[in-house]
Amino acid sequence: MSAIQTIGIIGAGTMGNGIAQACATSGLHVVMVDINEAAVQKGIATVSGSLDRLIKKDKLTAAEKDAALARIKGSTSYDDLKGAELVIEAATENEALKVKILQQLDTMLPANTIVATNTSSISITKLAATTQRADRFIGMHFFNPVPMMALVEIIRGLQTSDATHDAVKALAEALGKTPITVKNAPGFVVNRILVPMINEAFFVLAEGLATPEDIDAGMKLGCNQPIGPLALADMIGLDVCLAVMNVYMAEYNDSKYRPAPLLKEMVAAGWLGRKTGRGVYTY
Repeated sequence: MSAIQTIGIIGAGTMGNGIAQACATSGLHVVMVDINEAAVQKGIATVSGSLDRLIKKDKLTAAEKDAALARIKGSTSYDDLKGAELVIEAATENEALKVKILQQLDTMLPANTIVATNTSSISITKLAATTQRADRFIGMHFFNPVPMMALVEIIRGLQTSDATHDAVKALAEALGKTPITVKNAPGFVVNRILVPMINEAFFVLAEGLATPEDIDAGMKLGCNQPIGPLALADMIGLDVCLAVMNVYMAEYNDSKYRPAPLLKEMVAAGWLGRKTGRGVYTY
């Protein structure tokens, strides 16, 4: 499989435009597709603003910014993806939507094109089974904000071929990322460990063992985490944390994944974290 030069990205939102920026600044050509022109332009404007901040920090020159932006082509047509060796689906985390997009891609992409999904929770094996190219389908889970975060989880479905895995791993390294290879299972590696840790912090809080501030300080100073688990829950959204725990509980059928009653109670109250102005903390 020859080296990947052109990347198609479906979705110009937070993850899509972040992946586009990482690819373009690494010298790759990008075609970023979204449903309407406004969404595409917003995505490109976000990349432009992000590159401006790198210029201010002397990490990029104005000429390098212009060159990177010139490598990103915005589009509202899937036809423009035909020249890409790899297409990454970075649409909303909704299984029905992703399946619809993947089946649409199947009919029009050349047979040898690799398709990756940036899902953080949906089964790669299950998504692969809905396509005609299950051996050339893989998960590429980037972390937010994509330009800054060094990790990419590469998730193999049961059907993913070695050649597909190796090509995508080489691409992640070409983007300056550190890939880890993961088998398909709910939560993959990072969220499988992270979200139950956040859930445990809610049990500790509910038992009154310590204040939220002290719980977070303990994990920051004792485990060298940049942000405490409760503050992180507020950032992620308590509803998202609860949804993830519910998926683990259903999929693994193991009581260690039961959501903390306090977490459920706060979600019921509409205290979802930063986005609602109140979660564990008030914003």
